[in-house]
Amino acid sequence: MSQRHLDRLFHPTSVAVIGASDQAHSVGAVVMRNLLAGNFAGPIMPVNPKHASIAGVLSYPDVGALPVAPDLAVICTAPPAIPETIAALGARGTRAAVVITAGLSRQKGADGRSLQQAMLEAARPHVMRVLGPNCVGLLVPGVNLNASFAHAAALPGRIAFVSQSGALCTAVLDWARSAGIGFSHFVSLGDSADVDFGDVLDYLAADAGTRAIMIYVESVSQARKFMSAARGAARNKPVVAIKSGRVREAEQAAASHTGALAGNDEVYSAAFRRAGILRVDTTAELFEAVETLARARYLPGERLAIITNGGGPGVMAVDDLIRGGGQLAAFAPETMAALDRALPSIWSHGNPLDVVGDAPAGRFSDALRIVAKDAGVDALLAMHAPTAIVPAAEVAEAVIQASKETRKNVLTCWLGRDAAAPARRLFAEAGLPTFDTPDSAVRAFLHMAEYRRSQELLMETPPAAAEDFVPDTAAARAIFARALDAGRIVLTEPEAKAVLAAYRIPVVRTLQAADGEAAVRQAEALGFPVALKILSPDISHKSDVGGVALDLEGPNAVRRAAAAMQARIARLKPAARLEGFTVQPMVRRLNASELILGVATDPIFGPVVLFGQGGTAVEVIEDRAVALPPLNLGLARELVSRTRVAKLLAGYRDRPAIDHAALQRTLVQVSQMVIDLPELAELDINPLFADADGVLALDARIRLAPTSLRAAERLSISPYPQDLAEALTLGSGRTVTLRPIRPEDEPAHQAFFSHLKPEDVRFRFFGVVRQLSHSQTARFTQIDYDREMAFIATAAAADGTAETLGVARSISDPDNQQCEFAIIVRSDMKGQGLGSALMRKLIRYARGRGTQTMVGQVLYENRPMLALVERLGFTLRSMPGSDAVEVRLDLTRP
Repeated sequence: MSQRHLDRLFHPTSVAVIGASDQAHSVGAVVMRNLLAGNFAGPIMPVNPKHASIAGVLSYPDVGALPVAPDLAVICTAPPAIPETIAALGARGTRAAVVITAGLSRQKGADGRSLQQAMLEAARPHVMRVLGPNCVGLLVPGVNLNASFAHAAALPGRIAFVSQSGALCTAVLDWARSAGIGFSHFVSLGDSADVDFGDVLDYLAADAGTRAIMIYVESVSQARKFMSAARGAARNKPVVAIKSGRVREAEQAAASHTGALAGNDEVYSAAFRRAGILRVDTTAELFEAVETLARARYLPGERLAIITNGGGPGVMAVDDLIRGGGQLAAFAPETMAALDRALPSIWSHGNPLDVVGDAPAGRFSDALRIVAKDAGVDALLAMHAPTAIVPAAEVAEAVIQASKETRKNVLTCWLGRDAAAPARRLFAEAGLPTFDTPDSAVRAFLHMAEYRRSQELLMETPPAAAEDFVPDTAAARAIFARALDAGRIVLTEPEAKAVLAAYRIPVVRTLQAADGEAAVRQAEALGFPVALKILSPDISHKSDVGGVALDLEGPNAVRRAAAAMQARIARLKPAARLEGFTVQPMVRRLNASELILGVATDPIFGPVVLFGQGGTAVEVIEDRAVALPPLNLGLARELVSRTRVAKLLAGYRDRPAIDHAALQRTLVQVSQMVIDLPELAELDINPLFADADGVLALDARIRLAPTSLRAAERLSISPYPQDLAEALTLGSGRTVTLRPIRPEDEPAHQAFFSHLKPEDVRFRFFGVVRQLSHSQTARFTQIDYDREMAFIATAAAADGTAETLGVARSISDPDNQQCEFAIIVRSDMKGQGLGSALMRKLIRYARGRGTQTMVGQVLYENRPMLALVERLGFTLRSMPGSDAVEVRLDLTRP
């Protein structure tokens, strides 16, 4: 249901309190007190059959007796009464409720259903939205709504806070009030039976009164919905998250290294990073990050300059910066010369820039102005320790004035308490982030840098995967089918390597042998030396039981190794089935790094791709990173960069860098396996050799899990819908391809825009747009296929490159009730039926998704477009006071 009736929840005009009370300290009494004390402008109607009035307000015996249908009901009654109450409210016309009562999921009604399920089923016929149960409630200071049992009211502000923990809600509310921090919305989700993170993030993303969003997450239930909403919100405003449960408790033993390594917390971090959300560790950091990001200007890079009147605090700041992975700016020669002219000779002559303890306000501001002009400086941190020579507030005023002359971010840190308080007030009024200590100031800058990286990842246009990558998906599926038909969920090593080969991943040649003598014959066919491994469906890690022998020279060495392995397995794993051996040639790649690349299935976010340093000690080394598929080359590169082994892969001393393109391509190929093969539950490639000559998989393991889902349905991010591509022959005889847009289409999209006439641009954008910025074009080409679709017409240009000829786009509301469309065709391609073909394809797609209505606006002057939509069945409606026509198509009609 998503956004349906959330306006009634967050901006009601009337409120009923079901279970209102005069009993001191009861939830019903506190909710009534809070609503009345908040000066809510609309009617507040208590419902309690035992009282004529509650808190001096006329009370009503039941929902039916209410004089008007309340927009919002706050329910504080015992669990058994709630489903019936929801049904009565829905029948009366109420469309939103806050259920504060706990325990509904644990209690069952007479029919055996949980009371929570009964509540949801009672709400469904009325499309009634339910916040909770088991929540503190919600506060919207902008409309004076305090529909909660919180102990304190929220100050008005422009930060939204959404939490699954009621206890944290009240603690944060208390802390924020004492710090003077206000909120646009303060939402306790509770058990999220209906309204969840996805719903609230969608709502807040479009709320003009909210400039930043904070979320406290314990768990996510609908991963794809969460990811879509979070990515959309993060494109519009900063979203900062704190997630509990970082430490891994006892977990089920996994059948692979990947399954053991890809822990729950790492997957959440990967999800937040992919969504453009900044993750922090503490509630103090949460507020610091939100305040900093909400006030921050564009950060062009990550090089920080530190200006201070005290050497000690400056060195502490540098320590914190470098330990946190930050960069210290190096001053240009002209900057050094300018500083020499402006500062005493005893200044520090470097970064941090120590202007000396006796620095007057003018010296501070002069230094800031000079450093801000340095192209090698991306942000500045001004630090001041109190002295008896110059008042701290006077220096603060000088810094504020100097900061107005630069577009670069200026952070401030005024040390001390009483002496620094007036300066901090001045900074707050001027909108400059200010901090008490060097470590908190540097942490804020590091948050800005991390946020910048996440936003760049959202806007990045990576190159496409190699065009010659065409996997043999049918061969891989056939291997899976044979194993499952035989009742096996773990592939043999040769089968696993055959799957990798089907996806064009280089593998070492591997032969299967039923016994020791067969192994000898296979070794002779391959040539010595060879590696011998046991083949058993019951042993996950062969090396743990001595099931791997390397560098075997000659038939006798193979016989002895096979016999020793059989004896060892019989002693250590007597119940294990030994189906024979695998034999492969020894691979000599002296400069190769041993890596691990794999897939695991997270119970919430579905398949994840893991990369890190491999080998037998992989769990001990714990150098890995995870990412959510689908991956492209840019995301693969970013995944590798988050590991320690990435520095080794770049090369050092006489060891050359590995073939990074081959490694990134392999990650994308594994991602494609996840997209194509729904039964793929776990994959281990360990070790994966990587060197300057490419990559080679030496060992592989695949575990299957039968499923009725399509592979793409398991992913938390919708993959590219390749099946929607089709060929079209235009009236001119030219063949074009109609397909969904891809991120790597950005250069062609820029070129497409340059071919448009000014009139065509005005018809599409309703104004003059001379060129599209990178961020705008990235937004057009990087779309969430769950909510948006853009079909492009593309064909080969004269020089052999692909060119974009037209695009039709639709964006659905989160409920998929209505989509808004837009279309534009290259000026020299008109009159060939391309616009009609794109519109028909867009309409078929929207109908197939179950969207009910397609709407758009067309300028009166755009007669060809008006004629086209009329032919396609749209109805036209004039818009008073506008030079546009609203066009609307009922998609429920054939």
